[in-house]
Amino acid sequence: MAKYRDLYLERGLDILSVESTVWHFLWPRWGLEYGAEVLEVLGDPRFKGRPLLVHAFSIGGYTFTQLLSQMDREPHKYPGLAQRVVGHVYDSMVVGSLEHMAKGLGLTLFPHIEPLVRYTALLFFWLFKSQTVYYYDKSIQVFYNSPVTAPALFFFCENDALCDPVAMEATIYIWRKRGIAVETGKWKESVHAAHLRCHPEEYLSMLETFMISLNIATLREKM
Repeated sequence: MAKYRDLYLERGLDILSVESTVWHFLWPRWGLEYGAEVLEVLGDPRFKGRPLLVHAFSIGGYTFTQLLSQMDREPHKYPGLAQRVVGHVYDSMVVGSLEHMAKGLGLTLFPHIEPLVRYTALLFFWLFKSQTVYYYDKSIQVFYNSPVTAPALFFFCENDALCDPVAMEATIYIWRKRGIAVETGKWKESVHAAHLRCHPEEYLSMLETFMISLNIATLREKM
């Protein structure tokens, strides 16, 4: 993550790193609690009112959605927070059907026993449907109708086991239909959450262009 941090530090921006774990995804209630903790930090008087640029990797996109879910559930607690986000970047966002994501978990975590992990994950989702599937479906709707309408940039590829490109394109279509400015960086082949390593020139060029469009220099003066 150091390379990504340096990209923003070089521009004089402060960074808040929010680390996610697979358990925040597998047990959504924990993810919601974690999201509430992050919101408390962002609402701290020391940071309140400062513009925000979100850069989420992999399951980090889901974690950010949990923040949005908390904001949706208790809007009176987080007034103006959505409007503070001036731009958001999603790199290899975990998206797709439960079957797709169960397979992706196996290929990513334990590739040698992927079928076992996939069936175990699907059984887990079935046994705890009210604690998992219900929250996943709700989170998808929250993301589709996100209160954050700032420009967005999505990085993804066609061979990612955790990011279904068809589902990703559908999400982008929905956002554009809502009037949100969305840019994309898409590759036929790449590696989950490692597009910068696999395609450095294209990645940096698209990110730089996106940041220029957000007037990052102006943001720095406000922070």
